[in-house]
Amino acid sequence: MAASEPNGRPLVRDAMAYVLAGGRGSRLMELTDKRAKPAVYFGGKSRIIDFVLSNALNSGIRRISVATQYKAHSLIRHMQRGWNFFRPERNESFDILPASQRVSETMWYAGTADAVFQNIDIIQSYAPAYVIVLAGDHIYKMDYEPMLRQHVDSGADVTVGCFAVPRPEASAFGVMAIDETDTIVSFLEKPQDPPGMPGKPDKALASMGIYVFETQFLFDQLRRDAADPNSNHDFGKDIIPYLVKNGKAVAHQFETSCVRTSDGAEAYWRDVGTIDAYWEANVDLTAPVPGLDLYDRSWPIWTYAEITPPAKFVFNDEGRRGQAVDSLVSGGCIISGASLRRSFLFTGVHVHSFAEVENAVIMPYVDVARSARLKNVVIDRGVKIPEGLVVGEDPERDAQRFRRTERGVCLITQPMIDRLAL
Repeated sequence: MAASEPNGRPLVRDAMAYVLAGGRGSRLMELTDKRAKPAVYFGGKSRIIDFVLSNALNSGIRRISVATQYKAHSLIRHMQRGWNFFRPERNESFDILPASQRVSETMWYAGTADAVFQNIDIIQSYAPAYVIVLAGDHIYKMDYEPMLRQHVDSGADVTVGCFAVPRPEASAFGVMAIDETDTIVSFLEKPQDPPGMPGKPDKALASMGIYVFETQFLFDQLRRDAADPNSNHDFGKDIIPYLVKNGKAVAHQFETSCVRTSDGAEAYWRDVGTIDAYWEANVDLTAPVPGLDLYDRSWPIWTYAEITPPAKFVFNDEGRRGQAVDSLVSGGCIISGASLRRSFLFTGVHVHSFAEVENAVIMPYVDVARSARLKNVVIDRGVKIPEGLVVGEDPERDAQRFRRTERGVCLITQPMIDRLAL
């Protein structure tokens, strides 16, 4: 049962989730040429942002604001279609807050903290007791109520969500050193020698970009930071380090509030910020028991549900058999005399006869022509794969034609295909 105030009301009902969804996502290369990272497709029919929004909704939060900035049209359109069910008469709200020069006619959002500061008046109009600041570009399932309860019980000025990673990997994150009471004693941005955890010297605590504040205290800190001409106006670079030195910052460990697939399962959290990480996280979902459970009806991933017919597999001739092994195939797909292995097809993909697809992540409405052979690929939305195209067998040739990563994954977009015909 969720922790609650003395009157039995869960703390999350007095909280607002403020989602930061303005990131460029430049490490996803051409996947973010037309869309912000939170709007990138993930898991069949969802977008990346659906996971944090679903966490908030499933946790019991009914006031959500989303700050957008770069290439936001696709993201805003998705949220308008899929997240328009909040009702003001039930004390619910869902606000989309594009950067609109509300504070200064010359400034967009200058940093993550500024993206909240510029909308203080909107937050204030709802009078939440707490604000949970969330990054909109990670894949995980988490109940925010235990974190909020820890924040209140500990008397913290800020509570920071964090997860344990092997120390050699921690240098890619903001890293916290904590004492035995989970109080943060230092906060280091991408340190070369990350500090170990108490009792777990081989692990380090990395920031998840999740912060809990009492609302008025947050406003005071944002105004103080906005007045500092030397600040980057960023939570990770400015607000959190300041509170570690001058206040009480407490770490909340993800393992205590993550929503697991089963008892003893891993605490699943992924930053799918590179092509390799994005490909791996999607392909991992084809495993018999993946770390992320998309079929859990008790903690669903809400999204815009496009109306589609069922997936269809046709032809059963030798060498021309529509089949899929260890794969996920979304609605509206047609596998016409082709074979799939360990692949993830999003909505409306058509794979034609004699094509062979393996270790592929294929976004909506891609058309794969006859006799194509595709291995270790990510294909952007709407791409028309020409007949007989072979990818994943000749590394040098792949690198000349497509975006090929160090791990050998090829990103394929329509402009890349168009250049093949020149």
